[in-house]
Amino acid sequence: MSRNINTVLFDLDGTLINTIDLILASFTETLNHFYPNEYSREDMLKFIGPPLVDSFRTVDENRVDEMVTYYREYNMKNHDALVKEYDGVLETVEALQEAGFKIGIVTTKLRAAVLKGLKIGKLEPFFDVIVTLDDVQNAKPDPEPINKALEQLHAKPGEAIMVGDSSHDILAGQNAGTLTAGVAWTVQGREHLETFKPDYMLENMKDLLRILKVE
Repeated sequence: MSRNINTVLFDLDGTLINTIDLILASFTETLNHFYPNEYSREDMLKFIGPPLVDSFRTVDENRVDEMVTYYREYNMKNHDALVKEYDGVLETVEALQEAGFKIGIVTTKLRAAVLKGLKIGKLEPFFDVIVTLDDVQNAKPDPEPINKALEQLHAKPGEAIMVGDSSHDILAGQNAGTLTAGVAWTVQGREHLETFKPDYMLENMKDLLRILKVE
């Protein structure tokens, strides 16, 4: 690796924890409630990554708040039953912490939902900083959330890598000046993510340890 990386920032959903079933179920339940049978699974995949407000604004600008509320109520109610762990994530985060890396999460979720997800994945002890949608004016792909995390970690963009499963993660890292890594298990498809030219593509989260030369 050409840069001396000491900081790793992660997206949460679809990257550290497998929330895809939960997210798709939440979108399905919400959209079928407001607009029965108008949206397919392929339509819903396009909503993954941006903040909920932005996704639902493309559906109906006049009912955004209603749809966001309905989505979040269903999502929180069904969270623990539908969220799963990804192979290799816990071991990787543990190894990064032991090796002295600064570790943070940068997500478009609200903090309460983030904390529930970390508990499911047994990931609560490992993150020095968590930047959520509550903490910023502009969500990814704007660099603000990454810049905020780097500031709190006393790290520079040239010392960091952003890891995520969506174009918003890769673009946010690029906009902030960090290295970027996409995850091949993205629900939107590896080929789609590769079009945004991440510096690395991870087949398993443990690949990050090889890239960062962690023994």
